[in-house]
Amino acid sequence: MNENVIDVLIYIYENYMDAEESVPTDQIVLEEELVQAGFPHGEIKKAFNWLDELAWRQGTLTYADAQPNRSMRIYSERERQRIDLEIQGMLLYLEQTGILDPMSRELVIERAMAIETDELTADDVKWIVLLVLLNQPGQENAFALMEELVYNGEPVYLH
Repeated sequence: MNENVIDVLIYIYENYMDAEESVPTDQIVLEEELVQAGFPHGEIKKAFNWLDELAWRQGTLTYADAQPNRSMRIYSERERQRIDLEIQGMLLYLEQTGILDPMSRELVIERAMAIETDELTADDVKWIVLLVLLNQPGQENAFALMEELVYNGEPVYLH
């Protein structure tokens, strides 16, 4: 199997976070289940680290103080190498439609940059957006819209 961190994250979301079954509290048990599902140990560890870092970063954000931001996001050279124009356009669309706010957008970009994969696709970033919105207070509607976009398979923006 040529699975990557995104595949592990999707599997965890679809089998535990979006299901009636809760995530095993013992990380070793979850890791064993993921190995049995065919994921390599290295990718599982990276996914766990990615989720831990996401939880930590979300815990440091202050959403109540967030003000609407009308400025344009300029991507650094390093970011442009990983986040192509299609993904940048998608993120802009998600922000303009209210699914992402500026703080969530920055968290999505940071988490996208943290994924260790050769190629980051728009579908990968849709999943990252969904996972970022999952536990953000006051973002339940944005999460529901994003979940619909992820599973609908339709383009989330017009060309």
